[in-house]
Amino acid sequence: MTASEIIEKYIAFFEKKGHKRIPGAPLVSLDDPSTLFTCSGMQPLVSYLLGERHPMGKRLVNVQNCFRAVDIDEVGDSRHDTFFRMLGNWSLGDYFKKEQILWIWEFVTKELKIPVHKLYVSVFKGYKEIPKDTVSEKIWTQIFKKEKLNPKERIFFYDKKNWWSKSGDIDSMPEGEPGGPDSEIFYKFDVPHDNKFGKECHPNCQCGKFMEIVNSVFMEYQKLGDGNFKKLPQQNVDHGAGVERLLAAVEDKQDIFATNLYESIIKSIERATEKKYADTKRKMQIIADHLIASVFITAGNIIPSNKEQGYILRRLIRRAMMYGEKLKENTDFKEIILSIIDSYKNTDPDLIVKKDFIINEIKNEEQKFKVALKAGISYALKELEDLNKTIKFIIESPFANNVSLIMTKGYTYLDQTQADILNELITLAKNTGIKPCNINEAPKTKVKMPENDRKRMLEIFDYFKKNRLCLNSRWAFRFVTSYGTPLEILNEIVIDNGFEINTKDFNKLMEEHKNISRIGATKKFTGGLADHSEKTIRGHTATHLLHKTLRDLLGDNVHQAGSNITSERIRFDFNYDKNLTSEAIKAIENTVNKKIKENLPVKFEIISLQKAKEIGAVGLFDEKYSDKVKVYSIGPSISSGQAYSIEICGGPHVAFTSEIKSFRIIKQENIGKGNRRIYAKVG
Repeated sequence: MTASEIIEKYIAFFEKKGHKRIPGAPLVSLDDPSTLFTCSGMQPLVSYLLGERHPMGKRLVNVQNCFRAVDIDEVGDSRHDTFFRMLGNWSLGDYFKKEQILWIWEFVTKELKIPVHKLYVSVFKGYKEIPKDTVSEKIWTQIFKKEKLNPKERIFFYDKKNWWSKSGDIDSMPEGEPGGPDSEIFYKFDVPHDNKFGKECHPNCQCGKFMEIVNSVFMEYQKLGDGNFKKLPQQNVDHGAGVERLLAAVEDKQDIFATNLYESIIKSIERATEKKYADTKRKMQIIADHLIASVFITAGNIIPSNKEQGYILRRLIRRAMMYGEKLKENTDFKEIILSIIDSYKNTDPDLIVKKDFIINEIKNEEQKFKVALKAGISYALKELEDLNKTIKFIIESPFANNVSLIMTKGYTYLDQTQADILNELITLAKNTGIKPCNINEAPKTKVKMPENDRKRMLEIFDYFKKNRLCLNSRWAFRFVTSYGTPLEILNEIVIDNGFEINTKDFNKLMEEHKNISRIGATKKFTGGLADHSEKTIRGHTATHLLHKTLRDLLGDNVHQAGSNITSERIRFDFNYDKNLTSEAIKAIENTVNKKIKENLPVKFEIISLQKAKEIGAVGLFDEKYSDKVKVYSIGPSISSGQAYSIEICGGPHVAFTSEIKSFRIIKQENIGKGNRRIYAKVG
């Protein structure tokens, strides 16, 4: 069975259950650059999970291309990938736990024919005020008894591990975000348990014996501002299953990269590097995943850069290139890229259309990487040479006559422990008033050095002679993050020059860096909204008024190029290549505030895509919309033909413009490519 066959079986199965197939959202949202990537099937559906009506009804199904940047550093094992395809089915206030669990069990065991004795499940055991999911437990108990399997051996209970929200951890959910308990299905491989992950193996053990293949989320809660939860107006099902992992279970292969989905891609990497996958698994897993993700992101018209999606793309390409170079110098990646396009062309025909663009952009970045790598290595070698000179100076001139040299060249580069020793040396020299001299000579000064100071100085000099010095972790961090120099290459250079990198502290810095990235990514998934608090929703409606005002003032060719809305401010991007004058800004503010005071109604209608085009609804029609779309109007209804603003949008919005209270522009800036950015606040 192929990945494409799994996708079609899944769609057909849920269509028979009354679901309507909806198109997948673009992997890269051109309509909202603040959303870097689509990372789950539910991401475009948040407003509907919160209670708004979907144009296609209450039962939906699709396959969604997803990318998760936070998993980049996890790739290099048998189960992690940054790009994957998620099978999703949703109930928006329709069926709930019983139907979902029975149906997904039927699909996995009957349609995919995965043996029941290989399957285990997990259920939410409760956390704080959220009770245990006894309903799911009862349903699974009945299923396993019917299969003549012991439920006590098959059902496992977890608290936070069996809760799902976009933010991940239940305690870190922002105000307004929906979430709920989930029930997962795991596939068990016939491999031994690795005791380094604990004495007992269980579904959430990370030893590799179990792999999660299905996650049914029962989304019925919403986070409040005080940290508590309230029930959503409707009970939802949000199911997700990764195609790659389902295929691994179907083929009983613990390594997803060993399945038929990746077979031709891995073979192309073997040919390009003249190495065998079995001997170089981790490196080839990284190359395969990163280049697949790079192909899809580039197909979304993103080019490598130092910002947002472009930065992620650059990091992926360069990391793939680095591991390719480790396998074979001057590895040719073109064949690998062509193999990727060929493997996915049936489900993603756009890759064929954009083949030349994809190859050229990745090739260009490869050349830039080689130049940057050379520059980073050159800078590192120069600084290490300077540092070696300084250390030699310290050793050979014990009572150094240039304290500032030690401070600038040594102190800032060395690990904290060694820097402290240097600092002690400087203090000793200052306190004793010693002038430059050889350690074996008598001090040429009237101030006599105390014996204990002299002894300590000798110990310090001896330390620097005998020990391989450890470089400050921030030195290494600067080269990895600013110059793009891979740590593996940097480490080789450092060792060759007689130093070491404090990897423990370096890893801490990188983890902090990744955590900041995760926080940023968490805020970039809700269609421009950082949360669903009242003030953020007011800001969202204000962007519709702003958009309409800009088009009236600057021309209909002006359109939104992105937004990000928090409870603190609005960020709105639009295509315009001139600086807005103070008069223009004042005019925009006055118009928006006028419409706020008019207390215009804000309503939506679900209409055909064709009708939306005919009435002039604002939207990016080169993106994939359903046959029916949700169109928001401000002012008279759409049908009246007198609406002030008409936009295709998922919501949510205020009911009347007066709820926005006020609007004020606080800053504008040029963001390049003929685009400008406005920052504003609402009352």
